[in-house]
Amino acid sequence: MSHAEAHDHHHGPEPGFMRWLKTTNHKDLGALYLMFSLAMFIVGGLMSLVIRAELFTPGMQFVDPQFFNSMTTMHALFMIFGGVMPAFTGLSNYLIPIQLGAPDMALPRINNMGFWILPIAFGMLLSTLFMEGGAPAGGWTLYPPLSMQTGDAMPFLVFSIHLMGISSITGAINVIVTILNLRAPGMDLMKMPLFCWTWLITAFLLIAVMPVLAGAVTMLLTDKYFGTTFFAAAGGGDPVMFQHIFWFFGHPEVYIMILPAFGVVSQIIPTFARKTLFGYSSMVYATAAIALASVIVWAHHMFAVGLPVAAELFFMFAAKMISVPTGVKVFNWVATMWRGSMTFETPMLFSLGFVILFTIGGFSGLMLAMTPVDFQYHDSYFVVAHFHYVLVPGAVFSLFAAVYYWLPKWTGTMYNEKLGKLHFWLSTIFINVLFFPQHFLGLAGMPRRIPDYSLQFAEFNFMSSVGAFAFFITQFIFLYNLITTCRGKWEKATDQVWEGAKGVEWEMLPSPLPYHTFEQQPDLSDYEPHPTH
Repeated sequence: MSHAEAHDHHHGPEPGFMRWLKTTNHKDLGALYLMFSLAMFIVGGLMSLVIRAELFTPGMQFVDPQFFNSMTTMHALFMIFGGVMPAFTGLSNYLIPIQLGAPDMALPRINNMGFWILPIAFGMLLSTLFMEGGAPAGGWTLYPPLSMQTGDAMPFLVFSIHLMGISSITGAINVIVTILNLRAPGMDLMKMPLFCWTWLITAFLLIAVMPVLAGAVTMLLTDKYFGTTFFAAAGGGDPVMFQHIFWFFGHPEVYIMILPAFGVVSQIIPTFARKTLFGYSSMVYATAAIALASVIVWAHHMFAVGLPVAAELFFMFAAKMISVPTGVKVFNWVATMWRGSMTFETPMLFSLGFVILFTIGGFSGLMLAMTPVDFQYHDSYFVVAHFHYVLVPGAVFSLFAAVYYWLPKWTGTMYNEKLGKLHFWLSTIFINVLFFPQHFLGLAGMPRRIPDYSLQFAEFNFMSSVGAFAFFITQFIFLYNLITTCRGKWEKATDQVWEGAKGVEWEMLPSPLPYHTFEQQPDLSDYEPHPTH
């Protein structure tokens, strides 16, 4: 027991805010991360509504173009670094020690520091909205020379990105040390729940690539204020070099945001299919393969910059290669459900929505990976549709699934199932109304990041904006369900929350065999019940 814990042991926890400020408890910190992430999702969501309001109809209406560009930039930074990543870090804090049988995370004080850096970082980023010259407006990718035209916001942006990076790296180191050193006796690596595996691999990716982003934004800073010319052609630099450095971080980053989601659905689907996961070891190897491949495909974001043909061919084939381990995962999820005794509670619905809609995002990604046609799709709304299908019905749906799945364990109270299902169906409908038309806009030639557009794009933009506002409003169902569950309003959760889900007699099911191949399944096609005596 550390000195601080001994102090708490004798004097009891401190009252109110100080308890949360000083806490080193992994569950407390997991809850803080998740609450912070929820707040950032709301802020980022409001920013996206500014974007969709401006694009509701053609013509300039709500905001000036500079502010519109600031919103596209800030929306991405808030959603990625403030929403998705802290949410998965929160889940890792809460669940990994429990799943491994560890007493806590390995480095509890660093854990505390890693969290409290975040509100400071995002406070700084938000403050740029009130500065001379406006908030950063160079897009979240911060390409020079455009990102150099920011006013006083630039150093604040760079410093806040450094802080986010430090937070991510502390979280990643903590996950690795915990998993490698604090597993309970008998918990081999190949016996860990898949959520732990996906996070272990994600943590290595984070440590590998966050410093690359730090380097890129620091070079931007010295170019603007210290007379260097890394990215200025006039001084012998090259703006395209920034893209290489940025995407060397940026491509693994998108897998950092989706690998923990794979871990979540890989634990939820077997529960509601009443079967063990099909192909556990292949899932582990596929996750590792995706992570390794993600580091060698960065220039598929750059097909249009004038790469040599050999490089374009290499990046095209490397990018297509990632679809193989991803396909293995999708196959394994479907095989897990195959002939299982499935029930469709809210976590399962979100997991199924994840598998189907994430796959759509994957297919449009395959299209974007083809060099010759990418010249047409590049920087169009097709790209926006693609990555939002991977990130919203992908990462965010898996977060919803995780919250609904573990919330009864966290709070001791069952959420309201009817509200959960309503939340799922409305979210699924509106997310498709929001993003599916953007595929057509992109194929018809509408560029991304523009505040106004030609008349032929009006109908699809109108649909997209309606979907955006409806989707945002739908999330208040989730918020209400979450708050009332935390306050203990609904029925108490049982010890075995999901065992024998409603309407299924658990004992009557043929007990599943431990490792499934299709042949091992009992054949129930001509099953005769025992004659009654």
